[in-house]
Amino acid sequence: MCIRDRFVDEAKEEALTTEMTKALSVKTPGSWQLARFLSGGNQQKIVLAKWLALKPKVLLLDEPTRGVDIGAKEEIYLLMERFAKEGMAVLFVSSEMEEVMGVADRALVMHEGRISGQLERDDFTEEAIMELATGRGSLSAR
Repeated sequence: MCIRDRFVDEAKEEALTTEMTKALSVKTPGSWQLARFLSGGNQQKIVLAKWLALKPKVLLLDEPTRGVDIGAKEEIYLLMERFAKEGMAVLFVSSEMEEVMGVADRALVMHEGRISGQLERDDFTEEAIMELATGRGSLSAR
């Protein structure tokens, strides 16, 4: 018996893999497939699944859609929305203004490593975000 067999319940591992593959719509020929042979979007979903298996209350995503195709981006956005509706706090970092404006309920904008302001969804405009991002705006922006 190898050490792994003493610590890993393979039946639970397989059940969790199946559950997460379905929940995140991971496109794979089977649970045996190595992640490195999947598309970038499916690899991103697998990374997300590993964190979700821990049942977090807060999920922090740093550039969750970088390097994935448009279809995978949309799927990731829908997942983020679903998690938020289920009561999870979803925080994400993005350097893509369109992504922030399309997905976020609130944006904290940074300039030179510091938060320069906060905007609510109703206040999102490219101009308002750029003013804060370039240091021309103020912290009083909502």
